[in-house]
Amino acid sequence: MPGTMIEFKANGRTAAGYLARPASPRGHGVLVIQEYWGLVDHIKGVADRFAAEGFVALAPDLYHGEKATSPDDAGKLMMALDIAETAKDLRGAADALIARDDVTPKQVGIVGFCMGGRLVYLMSAASKNLKAGVMFYGSSTMVPFGEGATPFDRTREINCPIQGHFGEEDKNPSPHDMRKLDTELSKFGKEHEFHSYGGAAHAFVNTGSSNYRPHAAALSWPKAMEFFSRHLVG
Repeated sequence: MPGTMIEFKANGRTAAGYLARPASPRGHGVLVIQEYWGLVDHIKGVADRFAAEGFVALAPDLYHGEKATSPDDAGKLMMALDIAETAKDLRGAADALIARDDVTPKQVGIVGFCMGGRLVYLMSAASKNLKAGVMFYGSSTMVPFGEGATPFDRTREINCPIQGHFGEEDKNPSPHDMRKLDTELSKFGKEHEFHSYGGAAHAFVNTGSSNYRPHAAALSWPKAMEFFSRHLVG
């Protein structure tokens, strides 16, 4: 069943997002974080897939109604993000999920793709309300948002287990970047697991991308489902 757009409070103001609910009366809560294109149909479709698996999925609209149609536009929208305000939107979205009667137990996971994967890493350090984070090809994790610290610099502050999915042909993040993340997470004793896929580059889960790779997408999805089910059981 397709989801609907909802509004929720985020630090005293109103934010919006796409909510997809399962057929069952209750489910685990998960935030679905957009790529740099915006809250496009692909991301809504990912939220719908989570709902079909029994999750209550909320995809916040981090661009507040704007969407990109070209890589240049997408890059500009991403660079214009106010990360402090974005973090407030994401914390508000997590709070909105926790407050829902159909979310049980009162624990929330977060999953993101590309820019969203980068935000998963950042928010796993910035929020204590998140119990599991899954990042798909989290681009530029070692590059700062604006003038702030990089997500990589916040590794020691990460509060929840992390799962990562990477393409072996990706250049951003590259296999070298993945190994560096792995080493840093291990250094600080952070629970994590990484999976890489041969023949896959960036955006291998995005069915609208020329980089879509069905084999990698099919292998990664059940791993993410199992990870969330394991860490959101209360």
